[in-house]
Amino acid sequence: MAQFVKMCLLGVAAFVLMTAPAMADEVAGAASSQALINLTGAAGAGIVMLGAAFGIGKIGAAAVESMARQPEVAGDIRGAMIVAAALIEGATFFALIVCMIS
Repeated sequence: MAQFVKMCLLGVAAFVLMTAPAMADEVAGAASSQALINLTGAAGAGIVMLGAAFGIGKIGAAAVESMARQPEVAGDIRGAMIVAAALIEGATFFALIVCMIS
């Protein structure tokens, strides 16, 4: 988990460092601000997709581990895993649409 947090902070730092020169550049005019807006939506969509992949991966790993420990309840665990993954996908699609609109 600590490595995931470090990677997220590194991504945010890289994003801030890339956008600072574009925000300070007043010579380029509207073209640079339009590119900044598109980069922001694309970066947000990428972060949303990475978060969803991480969450579904954790759910799958925990479900497989618990099925291996208690094979008699594998059906119940599988059903709960599918419902949880569907909820994550729904929230991901909503966030993805919001990122693409903005």
